[in-house]
Amino acid sequence: MAAVLERSFIEICGFERETLHRFREVTVNLGLSALPGGVKFPDSAGAFHYEESAKLLSVTSNRFIHWSTSGDTVQLVEQSLDTNLLNNAVKLKFTHCTLLPGGVNIQETLNNVIILIATNQSVHRLVLPHPTRMYRSELVTELHMQSIFTDVGKLSLQDPTHSAVIPSSVGQTGSPTTSTAWLSQSGETHYALASPAGGIMVVTLSPHDAPGGVSVLELKRSSMMQRLSGWMPTAIRGDHNPADLVLSLAVRELEEDSFIFALCQDHKLRMWSFREQACLLEADMLEYMPACKGVKRLAGQGHRLRLAFSSTTGLCLSVYLAVPQRGQFTVLQLVATDNNRYSLDHISSLFTTQETLVDFALTSTDIWGVWVDDSNTTVVKYINFEHNTAGQWNQVFVQPPPEEEVHIGVDQDPRETYLEVLFSPLRFTASAIVKALQIYRRGSERITDLSWDTLRKEVTVAVESELQSSVTEFEFSQEEYRQLQVEFWSKFYACCLQYQEALSMPLGLTVSQHTSMVCLLKKGFVSFLLPCFAVDHLYLSYDEYLFSEEETPIAEDPEVGRDVLQLVQCLRLVSDAVSGEMAYEMERALEQLQSPERAAELVLENMLSNDNDNVIEDIQNKLQDIRNPMAAMMVLLREMDLETESEVGGEGPITPGQSLNVRISLSQLYGSSSAVSVVCQAVCHMAMTRALFCRDLLILQKLYLRFGDNVFLGGGAQLLQLQQDLIPRSSHLLSSYYLLKHVSQSLASSVPVDIIDANLQHLTVLELSDTPALSTNRSVLSPQTVVELFYQTAARKIIISQIYCQQQSNATLLWTHMISSVVNLLAQLLWPSNPGFQFPECLMANCQYTQLQEYVRLIGPWCQVNIGSCRFMLGQCYLANGEGQKALQCFQEAATEVEKEEFLMRLTGAEEEEAASTPRLQYYNKVLRLLEDVGLPELVIQLASLAITESINDVNSQAALWTRIFKHHLDLGHNSEAYEALTQNPDCSMQLDCLRQLVVVLCERSQLQDLVQFSYVNLHDEVVSIIESRARGLDLLAHNYYELLYAFHINRHNYRKAGTVMFEFGMRLGREVRTRLGLQKQVNCYLAALNCLRLIRPEYAWIILPASGAVYERPGASPKRNSDGEFSSEPVKRQVDILELKDLEKEYILSRSRLTLAQHHPPSAAIAGSASAVEMVALLVQTGLFDSALSICQTFKLNLTSVFEGLTFKCIKLQFGGEETQNEAWSWLAANQLSTVVNTKESSATDEAWRLLASYLDRYPSANGQHHRCVINKLLSHGVPLPDWLVKSYKAVDAASLLRLFLNFDLLEPAAELVLEYVDALLGKGHQYFGIERPLSATSSSVWLPYTSIDQLLQTLNETQTNSSIYNKVRDKLDDYHRLVEQTTKRRLVAR
Repeated sequence: MAAVLERSFIEICGFERETLHRFREVTVNLGLSALPGGVKFPDSAGAFHYEESAKLLSVTSNRFIHWSTSGDTVQLVEQSLDTNLLNNAVKLKFTHCTLLPGGVNIQETLNNVIILIATNQSVHRLVLPHPTRMYRSELVTELHMQSIFTDVGKLSLQDPTHSAVIPSSVGQTGSPTTSTAWLSQSGETHYALASPAGGIMVVTLSPHDAPGGVSVLELKRSSMMQRLSGWMPTAIRGDHNPADLVLSLAVRELEEDSFIFALCQDHKLRMWSFREQACLLEADMLEYMPACKGVKRLAGQGHRLRLAFSSTTGLCLSVYLAVPQRGQFTVLQLVATDNNRYSLDHISSLFTTQETLVDFALTSTDIWGVWVDDSNTTVVKYINFEHNTAGQWNQVFVQPPPEEEVHIGVDQDPRETYLEVLFSPLRFTASAIVKALQIYRRGSERITDLSWDTLRKEVTVAVESELQSSVTEFEFSQEEYRQLQVEFWSKFYACCLQYQEALSMPLGLTVSQHTSMVCLLKKGFVSFLLPCFAVDHLYLSYDEYLFSEEETPIAEDPEVGRDVLQLVQCLRLVSDAVSGEMAYEMERALEQLQSPERAAELVLENMLSNDNDNVIEDIQNKLQDIRNPMAAMMVLLREMDLETESEVGGEGPITPGQSLNVRISLSQLYGSSSAVSVVCQAVCHMAMTRALFCRDLLILQKLYLRFGDNVFLGGGAQLLQLQQDLIPRSSHLLSSYYLLKHVSQSLASSVPVDIIDANLQHLTVLELSDTPALSTNRSVLSPQTVVELFYQTAARKIIISQIYCQQQSNATLLWTHMISSVVNLLAQLLWPSNPGFQFPECLMANCQYTQLQEYVRLIGPWCQVNIGSCRFMLGQCYLANGEGQKALQCFQEAATEVEKEEFLMRLTGAEEEEAASTPRLQYYNKVLRLLEDVGLPELVIQLASLAITESINDVNSQAALWTRIFKHHLDLGHNSEAYEALTQNPDCSMQLDCLRQLVVVLCERSQLQDLVQFSYVNLHDEVVSIIESRARGLDLLAHNYYELLYAFHINRHNYRKAGTVMFEFGMRLGREVRTRLGLQKQVNCYLAALNCLRLIRPEYAWIILPASGAVYERPGASPKRNSDGEFSSEPVKRQVDILELKDLEKEYILSRSRLTLAQHHPPSAAIAGSASAVEMVALLVQTGLFDSALSICQTFKLNLTSVFEGLTFKCIKLQFGGEETQNEAWSWLAANQLSTVVNTKESSATDEAWRLLASYLDRYPSANGQHHRCVINKLLSHGVPLPDWLVKSYKAVDAASLLRLFLNFDLLEPAAELVLEYVDALLGKGHQYFGIERPLSATSSSVWLPYTSIDQLLQTLNETQTNSSIYNKVRDKLDDYHRLVEQTTKRRLVAR
């Protein structure tokens, strides 16, 4: 509801808590010397408001300049409520001069702002650019703007265009007493100075852009026209009565003339025409004062004069006559008659009992005054001079100084309590604390710019150091130390109080005629007067006002109005009766979330037991005068309740449809740091006032219950209503206002950049905000409260949008209306019972986690609005602080409110993916993403498991959740749980994806045991397919998928498939990995495949030969195209090859020999991988690995000839090779197994090679001695003599072949010897050496001779002369043989 405003105002100290205002100092030295016996004028202050300060679209909206003078110095500050002005403070010092009262005047022209300054010896003019001329574009979008004082240092203020010395009159002594100045339409600058000898001196400077000098004009009584009022000048020229001394001057330009109004010491007001240099009017002000006897004899000292002009009333004057005990304001209107005559019409006379007037201001309707009373307290009042029948002034509630004593609870630390009071946002300016600190440290060093936090540390160090240095004993009790702390801190606090009081001294008052903004100008800062809400007015009103009021705007019915006033009077009595101790206890109860009702009862008990002044009786008597207390209470409660029907600012951003410059102006309105400070302090004061109001009302209600029927006319029904409705409402309001008070005094924390980045990432995940609403114009020296932060970053836009939804952008920026709307709407945005949730959102966006936690804690027990949203925010805080489990608990609690609360609905509504079936599932998805972003997989699993129970009917959501659970279990290494989640997934494609991921991840982690042992119910083929596709698609050595698949099949006793896998692995290794390591792996693979098949019954011990080239059709693979882009035709069906055990054994032996080859001759590995058996034999023989070669030959049933030939050749090379050849031979000899023969003689490599050859010939016999023949053939072809053992062994096998070999190589002698030996053997002499079992005899079997070869031998021998003896031997031996054959044959025949 719209808050009801009263006529009173409240002062809000809008001081920014900066350590030192950054004034740029400019000294103006005109070479003057100080006047003897210089007069000291009191410090003064004033302000200038721009003409367009009430226009929203103007650069000068809500902008003004205020100044203060002190001795020879004037401080000028330009301030704006919309933007922060840079370089806006300047301090001008005029050497040996003193600023005159009224000596600063500011006027604006189209292009310039002109500051006119008058001192007792000089006049000055500063011509500065007008703000509208400083920015070329109409659109000013910066948050910071340059002040008009930016370039003041560039002005040459000593130049004649800017300064002039006041010429001394002949015989004049002393300095002017007051002054005023104005700018004429022609651009000339005039300074009216009150001459110490009476009369007025006007100093004129020519226009600043035109050359010219200084002219002086004196206005004297002798120039007054005689016809006016029949008065004749009695004094001769130059002889002045001091009664003519001017006390106050004012100027107004009317009809091309300037009228100078002078209020003189003789209580007379005189009006001079500057153009005619004549006094046009004189009026005795005592005529308007009743009972003025005795006043005439007194010389007026404190008289003041002010002018106000408006288009409706014309020119009004107000004269203040300073008369002891009865000061009077007289308001007169200037009326023009014919013939250039003027008269004054009396409008009103207003009386005041205040003593010392500091300043007053006149508007077209009101007089505002500021006084200082006997106790140095500031008093501000205002009155409408036209409509005030009773002549009663309206109240302005000025800010009381900070409490003189700080209450410290038993459980509180004195240091922390004092620091909290000193550095709270409402009580002390930083400059007061800095000055106190300098005094406390005895001025040891000058304190320069300190941040708020640093200043706090400095204060702590200073006080604690003082305390430590004063302690002489080494030990004392805790209580004694506490007393010492209180003593030293209270001493420093008292020092701060003194300086704060000095800085709070009022110097002036200003009222903007454009915006009606009223400011109190104090020595150290400016405070703003805001309209007071009616309910605050009632509580704050001074007793004399409260008792005299007849009605209140919060109640339409006059009867109820009277009851309300009576009730408030009772509340005031209650307030007075509550002791400081009990007030503190009540505050503590609220902070600790105890029941406000119970706390009120305890306070009441205390009041009743300590009622020495019969306060309770007085209250009871007053209560009996209230006719309908329920109605009065309900009116007050309704007025204080800030709950709204709809969300504040629910319309969205700043009013769309407006022009760009309107939108930009609205985006800056009331956005400067001073406006932020004023608005938020106003909310804080409202909260503080109303919290006390609610506290007292609650105590009074409890008192009502205690009195019962004694004060209630209605009896039981009203008591019941009080107990069940009004007391709970009061309690709720008290808690709400306590919360508002708490947040408006909580300082915002500064946040490190990394936390801001992390928070931004979380907000992005939640899709709540694109950028964090960081405070852009936040000063290091000006710590914000969280409410200021909220107003600056979020609330102001909402509030301005709300206001301008209901009014035009060209409406006047009327201060009283605008500021009260802003304050009320901000309070509504902060009100916890309203549906809007912007404040906690802002705290979260700005990383104010501690403050947000405290906020949620304070509203927890009693606020029933946005419960879920608060739990969510608390969860966010816990997350930021690393307390994940607590965060999860909060997120779960928030889930129940998802469909009820706007914030949570917005949170879930931003889901862009496939919308989950219910808002709650959408909410869970958001939180899960947040937890994932923070990196808390355990909590993701917990929450997803909970979400699954709520998504029974939503298969898609369940699948997504199970997938999430699977992923995080897998990441955490919970393999069994990940597998379990995978099996629960209802979506086949997702399940397959998870399965693939499980296989890959466990392989990468080498956790193959887990992978193999899972049961894979209904997923067996899929697992095999995945592992196979991975195995076939990835590098063989980098990944062990074949081995995994082998283990998988073995684990399930599927030996044939296991064998197939290993055989395929081996095949690919041979093709793709041509290294020794690859060959080693191939051997192992074939060995594993053999083992698998040997474990199967023989009839099943076979496998299908895997396709060559590793071209496999993977399930789901895209169809392949040929080079023309066409789909390739169906592959030709290949014939299936079956491999049995024996085939595998062959492959194994071949692969083993390849490995052996690679081990002995590494370069061969590259070609051995795919070599056939025949090729391998050749490679092995070449390398000297004869055992392996023979093994292959036997396995693959190959001829051994090549092996024997190879070995024979190596023997030949050794036979004729050198030592190097001998040494090399040992390596390959060692690789072949020699029969173990004990040999005492040292043998050479050649011997060993021959021995190896001999052993092979023995070990591998062949039909017809084929192996011997090839060896001998090789030897003979190389011309190597045959070893005896070889001849001997071959003789026994096939003597005829040996003979033929001898003949082939023309070895006639060995051939002849062989024939001779052979014939002897047949005849029975050495027959065993030729393998003849029985020699020739009648009983033995038949024998034979190789006659063809022998004939060839004989023929050859016969043909050569040299061999005749051998020929004869052979012939003779053959003859002997033939004879014996003949005899034996005959005997055989005879025997038949």
